[in-house]
Amino acid sequence: MKKLISILLSTSVLTLSACSKQEAPKTEPAKDTTSGELTKVTLASSGSDTDIWNYIATLPETKQAGIDLKVQNFTDYVSMNTAVANKEIDANAFQSYAYMIAYNTNNKDKIAPLATTYLEPMGIYSTKYKRVEEFPQGASIAIPNDAANEARALLLLQSAGLIKLKVDFDPAKGLPSDIIENTKKLDIKPVQMATAVRVKSEVDAIVLGNVLAMEGGLNVLKDSIFHEPTDQSTKLNVNIIAVAESRKDDPTLQKLGTLYHSAAVGKYVQEHFGGTKVDVNKPVSYLTESK
Repeated sequence: MKKLISILLSTSVLTLSACSKQEAPKTEPAKDTTSGELTKVTLASSGSDTDIWNYIATLPETKQAGIDLKVQNFTDYVSMNTAVANKEIDANAFQSYAYMIAYNTNNKDKIAPLATTYLEPMGIYSTKYKRVEEFPQGASIAIPNDAANEARALLLLQSAGLIKLKVDFDPAKGLPSDIIENTKKLDIKPVQMATAVRVKSEVDAIVLGNVLAMEGGLNVLKDSIFHEPTDQSTKLNVNIIAVAESRKDDPTLQKLGTLYHSAAVGKYVQEHFGGTKVDVNKPVSYLTESK
C-alpha cells in the first residue's frame, strides 16, 4: 500500500496543479421537446465522472429522452460552477452537496441541486497502522485544507472515534479549532493535496477523497483503515447534478438524474469503479430534511 499511496500523492500534484480557469461556450437553454428532435444539453464534469457521462451520452436511453448530450471535461471546479451559474453550461456533475453550499456562500449567482448521484466515501489511509485504534499518542494525520473537505475529514476522524467536535460544528466550513476533545493529542495537519507529497513520509496517516484514492489505484472499501458510512450522517457529502438556480425545474434537465440512475449506468459504474461510487437515488429533499 505504501507504494500505491506514494503514486497517489504524486498524481495529486499533477492533477491539482493543472487546475486553470476555462472558458465555456455559450449554450441555448435546454427545452423539453415532443417533436422528435434531440435537444442539445451540455454537461461539465471532471475526472472519472467525465467517463461516466461520456458513456451516458452513448446510451439509446439518452436519445429516447430527446437529449443530445455533450460532455466537457474541466479541471477547475470553480469554473465549472461559474459556467453553470452563468448559464454557459447547462449542468455539471462533480461535486458534493456540501461543496455546492460552500460555493453559493461565496458567490452571488447561485446554483442548485437537480438530482443526487452517488456517495464516494472518504477514507483514512496508513502505511504504518492497520486500525485507527493503533494510532499512538501524538500520531500525525494529514487532512485536506479546502473548505468542505476539511470539515468532512474532521467529521470522519470523529466517526472513527479519534476526536470529538463541538455540538454546533459546521459540516461545510468547520475547522480543527472546533475540536473539543483529542485524548490521543493527535497532530492534525491541514495540507493542500498538491503539497501532500512533501509531508507523506512525515505523517502516520492521511485522509483522502475517493477521486485521489482511485487515481492512485486504491479502493476505499478495501484499502482504507476506516471510511465513511452511507447514511444520514454523510448525506451532505452525496454528489449531485447541479444547474443554475433558475433552471432546477427544467423538464429536460431533470431527465439527467433519471438517466444517471438507469440500470445500464449502474452496471458501468460497478464494473469500472469497484463499488466505490455508492449509488444514492434520493429526491433532492433528502439533502435538507432533518431525518
